[in-house]
Amino acid sequence: MRILLSLFLVLPALAQRPFAVEEATIAGVHAAMVAKRLSCEGLVQSYLDRIAAYDQQCPALNSLILVNPGALAEARALDARFREGGVTGPLHCVPLIVKDNMETAGMATTNGALVFQKYVPAKDAFQVARVKRAGALVLAKSSMAEWAFSPYETVNSVLPGYTKNPYALDRVTAGSSGGTAAAVAANLGLAGLGTDTGNSIRGPASHQALVGIRSTMGLTSRAGVFPLVLSADIAGPITRTVEDAAKILAVVAGTDPEDAVTAEADRHLPQFQWNREALRGARIGVLREAYVRETTDAEVVAVFTRALGELRRAGATVVEVAPIPGFAELRRARDTGPCMGFQYDLPRFLAARQGQVPVQTMGEILQSNGYHPHVQRRLETAARGPVNGPESAACAADREFRERFRRAVLEAMETHKLDAYAYPTWSNPPRRIGDLNTPHGDNSQVFSPTTGFPALSVPVGYTRGNQLPLGMTLLGRPWTEGRLVDLAYAYEQATRHRRPPASAPPLSKRKR
Repeated sequence: MRILLSLFLVLPALAQRPFAVEEATIAGVHAAMVAKRLSCEGLVQSYLDRIAAYDQQCPALNSLILVNPGALAEARALDARFREGGVTGPLHCVPLIVKDNMETAGMATTNGALVFQKYVPAKDAFQVARVKRAGALVLAKSSMAEWAFSPYETVNSVLPGYTKNPYALDRVTAGSSGGTAAAVAANLGLAGLGTDTGNSIRGPASHQALVGIRSTMGLTSRAGVFPLVLSADIAGPITRTVEDAAKILAVVAGTDPEDAVTAEADRHLPQFQWNREALRGARIGVLREAYVRETTDAEVVAVFTRALGELRRAGATVVEVAPIPGFAELRRARDTGPCMGFQYDLPRFLAARQGQVPVQTMGEILQSNGYHPHVQRRLETAARGPVNGPESAACAADREFRERFRRAVLEAMETHKLDAYAYPTWSNPPRRIGDLNTPHGDNSQVFSPTTGFPALSVPVGYTRGNQLPLGMTLLGRPWTEGRLVDLAYAYEQATRHRRPPASAPPLSKRKR
């Protein structure tokens, strides 16, 4: 009786309390809407206010290229549908930050390059279409490392200046999805979509206390995404919580006839248990090959070591010595020559959009001068390089190497009976903006991109006076996204390492 009376007294107060958009989750938004504490229009307006305050004014995070001019109208339409039948899908009124290499119908999609500033696709990328169908809306397109080239910084020729890390404004966001990560970390949107060829979901997630999932190659479609290297390109979620990342992954995963690599995806759709005890009985191997080097930062090792202790306290068995057999020899055998990649994949993507995009070839891109000066050498090198189609000797050697690498990782995981490997996502803290000389510490380029196995980065703490975020990567066997998410969820719930950046407080507390 006392409990019922307490609820009777508390619920009216909750209904009147303003909704706090900072650190909002999908579940929290939907609960507030059902309780009539929040409308989609109100949520979108709150994010637009924060964008105006924090992305365009001091601290001027510079994370967004374009804000959707129709966002409020879309929100009002979602509100009308909600009044008629409740939430419209699992992502009802999720205002998303979308990386600007993912095509969005009716909104410019630039790939970070000035040459595409006026390219407005008629069709959404597969993943964008999926999230819209699930009820989400595109709130803004985010800045990115031009052409998705750089894993280290976020700068391009469309948006002048660097994107800043909201945890330390003189530090980088990583790349190339740094704009999405900065905006999501600073609560300028509810969640985001990024892409990852070697690092670009997991690295920005690590640098900004976020969750990023690079799924098994073939679980999610890349159709409608500007390619960098299709043998390694992945697109997927960047969020503040494991649960939100999994909810978005569940929506975007699946077979797409326009991306042949996804042919088996529908057979492997992930299931999530949301078990806070999922680490009990789990076996986690420490992948030293991923992060131990002369330049590895001592504070990073200390934070990661604490995280291993947290895994143990949550019930996991941590296998400290779980090496990949023959790893050194495999690395030396890696130089197989370029297989397809930028010189092969991008021109074919552009040819399919003939009459819509202003350039078709690498030569035309170089002649346009529509790119940032710091990528000119990379573009020129690509233009001079071999095309090496799928039937080339280089591609045959690359396929053989990747298969050997996959077998070695699976053999090690089977030998040690591992559910996942763990390692710091980066071996060094985020660099200062403009610094390309100190050790970068990127640990993401090798294992997941080479094997095609899933990897998830989750916050584990902070370095440099408890200021600069660090993530831990969990690497799993193919098609084990459900298990990885469960492990990461249990760890997140036990530790709660994420905190919002001080540079973007609630607007009510903003210093005038």
